[in-house]
Amino acid sequence: MTGDPLLPNNWHDDPWDRVSDVPEEALESMPPELRHLRGVTRTVAIVVASSMLLLGAFGWWAVRVLNPSGTPGIAVNFTVNEGDTISSVASRLEEAGVISNATIFRWYVSTKGAIALTPGYYALKPRDNAGSIVEALSTPPAQTFISVTFPEGMTIAQMARRLSEKMTFMNSEEFLAAANSSDTESSLRPKDVSSLEGLLFPDTYQISGDDTESRVVARLVSMMERVSRQVDLAAGAKARGFSPYEVLIIASLIEREAKVADDRSKIAQVIYNRLAKKMKLEIDASVKYGQDPAMTWTEMKATDTPYNTYINAGLPPTPIANPGKASIQAALAPFGAPPASDSACVGLPVGVKCEYLYYVLADEAGGHVFATTYDQHLANVEKSKTAGLLP
Repeated sequence: MTGDPLLPNNWHDDPWDRVSDVPEEALESMPPELRHLRGVTRTVAIVVASSMLLLGAFGWWAVRVLNPSGTPGIAVNFTVNEGDTISSVASRLEEAGVISNATIFRWYVSTKGAIALTPGYYALKPRDNAGSIVEALSTPPAQTFISVTFPEGMTIAQMARRLSEKMTFMNSEEFLAAANSSDTESSLRPKDVSSLEGLLFPDTYQISGDDTESRVVARLVSMMERVSRQVDLAAGAKARGFSPYEVLIIASLIEREAKVADDRSKIAQVIYNRLAKKMKLEIDASVKYGQDPAMTWTEMKATDTPYNTYINAGLPPTPIANPGKASIQAALAPFGAPPASDSACVGLPVGVKCEYLYYVLADEAGGHVFATTYDQHLANVEKSKTAGLLP
């Protein structure tokens, strides 16, 4: 061999010392019979990586479905019927727009274990997270409440509309039927009166998902009876020479006429003074009761109804609204004689007793000015017109 100064003396020549002379197959890192596994491994790796990406994308999407972004919508009423299953409920929830995917919702519920569905009405927020919806559906309707406020001065018809707006599973017609049924008892209603107008106490009530219209009416009636006992309506009415029902009629007139608290007892005094003098009450709110709102005031005033206190003397046959506690108390404790400094007492003819007999709107806050004589009243009316308070 030709010596190579860089090789040891005992070195012998082999084929693979010269790479160019070594066959390609001799350079493989694994035996030929295993060589085909490289392609399989590569394919498996690609499939696994793709699957992980898909699962990740699916998981992200599912999370977004179960936890929608943004603020949940206003609660809507949803009914669970007898025989409903999670599957049927999920489908209807999707149709109602409460959830966006029934399948994902069913899967989510299955991960939480079975929930017992109780038939009834539920308040659910569209686009709320799935956990909150499941929690709401897991709470029996008898334990689910919605606050409904009936402001002072509402009529039965207005209460019926308010209830059906807040509790959409309730029907205003059913409420009206219960409020005009002899089956609904009230110790304050005379035997010859059918309507419960004026006998439903206006307040905020917690109404449950399994309540009914008649049960709501009964609660409002019961609360009015309770408040009547608190203010001792029976004794106060007797002391004034009226029945408890008549005092509630007066309270309803006060409720619809008074706009500021200080006027309540003064308007009560006007009513009692005019009744004592056999004067017609001439209360606008009473004339408007039950009338077509499309009618003009002139037309209403000319229409002879039992509530037209410009035409008919005395109290209207029933309350014209449901009064609150303050108006009932005003009806039981009217203002009395005004002080000598009151505008109603200034400039009176000699021998004329100062007392409240008239009133008219006096300011934008809804306050009234009171008068003893008709001439005083006419002057007050002109001032109100000039101020743009009256047409």
